[in-house]
Formats: sequence, C-alpha cells, structure tokens
Amino acid sequence: MPGETFDYIVVGAGSAGCVLADRLTASGRHRVLLLEAGPEDRNPWLHIPLGYGKLFTDRRFNWCYETEPQEHCHGRNIIAPRGKVIGGSSSINGLIYIRGQAEDFDRWRELGNAGWGFEDLLPYFRRAEDNERGADAWHGAGGPLAVANARDRHPLADAFIEAAVACGHPRNDDFNGRRQEGAGHYQTTTRNGVRCSAAAAYLKPARRRANLSVVSGALATRILFDGRRATGVEYRRGGTLHRAGAGAEVIVSCGAINSPQLLQLSGVGPAALLGSFGIPVVADVPGVGDALNDHYAGRIRLRVNVPLTLNDAVSTWRGRIAQALRYGFARRGFFTIGAIVAGCFLRAHPASATPDVQCSIALYSGDSIGGVLHPYSGVTGVCTLLRPESRGWVRIKSADPAAAPAIHPNYLATALDRETLVAGVRALRRIFEAPALARYVDEEIDPGAECRSDGELLDFIRLRGSTVYHPVSTCRMGQDADAVVDARLRVRGLEALRVIDASIMPSVPSGNTNAAVIAIGEKGADLVLEDARTAGA
Repeated sequence: MPGETFDYIVVGAGSAGCVLADRLTASGRHRVLLLEAGPEDRNPWLHIPLGYGKLFTDRRFNWCYETEPQEHCHGRNIIAPRGKVIGGSSSINGLIYIRGQAEDFDRWRELGNAGWGFEDLLPYFRRAEDNERGADAWHGAGGPLAVANARDRHPLADAFIEAAVACGHPRNDDFNGRRQEGAGHYQTTTRNGVRCSAAAAYLKPARRRANLSVVSGALATRILFDGRRATGVEYRRGGTLHRAGAGAEVIVSCGAINSPQLLQLSGVGPAALLGSFGIPVVADVPGVGDALNDHYAGRIRLRVNVPLTLNDAVSTWRGRIAQALRYGFARRGFFTIGAIVAGCFLRAHPASATPDVQCSIALYSGDSIGGVLHPYSGVTGVCTLLRPESRGWVRIKSADPAAAPAIHPNYLATALDRETLVAGVRALRRIFEAPALARYVDEEIDPGAECRSDGELLDFIRLRGSTVYHPVSTCRMGQDADAVVDARLRVRGLEALRVIDASIMPSVPSGNTNAAVIAIGEKGADLVLEDARTAGA
C-alpha cells in the first residue's frame, strides 16, 4: 500500500483536472499525479463530434447515473450522464461553447467571492481560447482550447435564426461577446472537424513532461488525512488498492456529482450522513453535496418536409457510409455537428432583465436522447431554463466508492422555474411557427397541436422534459456557513485540500457550462501556484 509521493495529486481528469495537470507541471518545478477512474480516450467516437449521441448509454465512458425520483416531474428518474474517461464530460458532451452572461459571474462576486466577477474571469476565458475568428477584447487566439464555427451552414439552422429575428429577437453573431441575447449559430470546441476535449487541448501536450504521471482506470476511494491536513489519496486500480502521497495539496476535480461523493467517503461532509455509514468524521461540513443546481429543458419534436436531417442522413447503410466518407476525406457533414447548431437566448418571463431561456434547434429527433432516431425527417426544439432557482443535493448511499450516489436536483420545485419554462416553450413554438421556419415544418409531433394551455404545457414539460447535463454547486464557493470552499477554492476548516471544478460554482451560469469549468481550472491553477510561491518564500 505505501506509494510514491508527489507535490500535487489531482483527482479527476475531466475539464478542470486536465487544465490543472497542464498548468501545474508547465514550470517543471512540481510533480503531479493525475488520477482518472475511467479509461484512456482512444475510442474514435470520443473524437468525432457526432459521437456524443453514441455515448449516452456507453458505460465504458459514461457513469450513466440517474436521479432519484423527481417529485415535480411525475416521479421520474431522469438520466444524468457524466464522463468517465480521460477528458471527463468534455469528451462526451455536445461541444457547445457558451460562457454565460457577465451578470452570472458578477453575482458570484457579489456573494463575497472576491476575484470571481466577469472582469476577473475574462482573462482566463481569453487565455484558454484558440478562437478561429481571432483575438479581440472578448476572445483569445493561440490558447489550448479550439473554438470553431460550424463547418457547414445548414438551411434549417439558418431558417431558425431568420424565424427568431422575425419574432423580434436581435441577430447575434457572438453569444460570448458584448451581449448574449439574440439568435445565431453556435461555436463548438472543435478543430478541423475533430472534438477538442480538455484532454486534447491541455493534457495531450502535458503528458510529454516527466513531472506528470497520469493513471487511468484508478477509482479514488478516499482522501487520506493527518488530523485535518490532506496528505494523499487511496485509489483502486485493477483490483489492487494503492496509496499516493501529496506533499503540497490534494485537489479534487471529479465534478459536481463525484467530488461531493469523494469528500463524503473521506469523512468530509454532513456528520449525521457519514455516521450512518460508519465513516469516521474528519470534518463536519454540512454543505458538501448540498445546493445542486442544474439546467432543465423542455423539448418539442417536429416532422419536417425536407430530407435534410440527421434522421435522413443515417437512415440507410448507403447514407451512413456517405456521411462517414465525407467526414473522413473532407471533415464535413453531419459527423462534425454538435448537439445543437443554432439558438436564441431570450427573455421569456416578464420579470427577467436578461435572457432566462436558451431556445435551440437540433437537426434530429427521437423518442429519447441517445436513442433510435425517428424514421421520418425530424428536428427537435430545445428550451433550456437558464437560471433555475430549484436546488437539490448529492449524497452517498453507501460506504462503497463504486456505488452511485443519490442525485436529487429537485427540478421545477419553484413557481418561477415553472412559469419561465412554460413561457420559454411558448416562445420556442412561436419561432417554429414563423414563416421562415414554418415552411419546412409539417407538424409538431410532440406534444402536438392539442397541447395549448399553460397547464397542459407544464404537464408535458414535467413528463417529457430532461436535464441538459450541467450540474454544479455541490461544493459551493462562498462565505456563508454552508459554503464548502473559500474564494481560493480551499475546503473550509481543512488544510492542503481544494476543490476545483463545476461543483464550486455558487450557481449555474446562463448557458452550457464547459467553458466556465475550463476558466475555473485556469484560475484555480493560478491560485495554487500563487500559494506555492508564497509558501516557498
């Protein structure tokens, strides 16, 4: 069991973990061990953008979690996919690059988290980016993370934008620029038609360094402590239990589900919960696992009258082979697309000062996400609630590190969430009914024309809605008694232990979360290195 000692141990090779592994080893002064429960990212579908659809139920690369029964969603257990592979969820996500609104991060700072406002984070967003549009006041070029325009402009995506503009929403060619509101095409984390995961962007070049050790297939079982100081990590690999020491710090980067799980298994969390499983309490930190915040969406499915959708492209062997050849030789076609291709950020609720929903078009339709596509030409309209008030929790269900935790996002628990999402789905419908897009639509299949009242729409959203896979806040940053980490991402009341990943967000940003997690990794690395320099002095 005695193992090697490193300066830093990073647990989790996801979006933030890959950034940390790169930045902490760049100087050559620090030895870093990066542990990942999943395998290496060698499967081709992890690098082909369209591969995200094949990975929703693949337990080799996906934890394939599901929530506890959701009271406000007809008691359903809702899928909660999370990456279990080098690159984490950045290797299986929908590739959409959205930062969120400046106001989101300014609210973090207003809660007492100094250094976490938008102006504080903008340099990290820019440093991370290699945007094919080039550098400007809002964007970076030459950074590790490739950000690209769509390889092909699809007529249905163009029609969606035209229809949204006709409904009174402004045209917006850059959702990550001066303002988010409006309709436009999404950029994706791709380079030359290939997924640019955090592993490809940050970890691949860093692995050439002798001071970085990466161990995949390594399930962290607990953090080791000497009193209240983190001293290392115990992990299981290939049926054997190992230990590694950390001379400087242990950094937990397992994401919003697995980070609180590991802390609780290690004796850091609500004392009563830990005691119920016989886990010795290192620190009674009630907020570990609390405040889970996630985006929920309503989806409408439509039959279109043009054979231009993914449903059509892959409905036959000839079509699949044609798409594969087009991708293989030209890096174009459906294999290059993200989960959604165009969207509109808009204000659905009259009380909202900034966009509160994200309406998008996906160029496919099916009865379930990641399931079999419909046999007809179909598209999906997605309306995501951007700033949900509803909060839930993550809690271990046993002392077994391999057992999935209980995940309870508490979707649609507040009246404002329900009202905003109903209004948002109505706005999404109006876009599909506008002439520019309506000429392509034969009918709305789900929920269908008979579903019209607010009550009927809400019931449909409860019954058929789902997450868009952006859980955050379970190791929340703040100054209040329930906050888990401080503004330097140190676990309160403990030494040499930080959490650096999506779980530290005080609330979910207004949009897809991967860009913000990358920025957290960048800033977190700076905080670690600053403290190392101070300690050295």
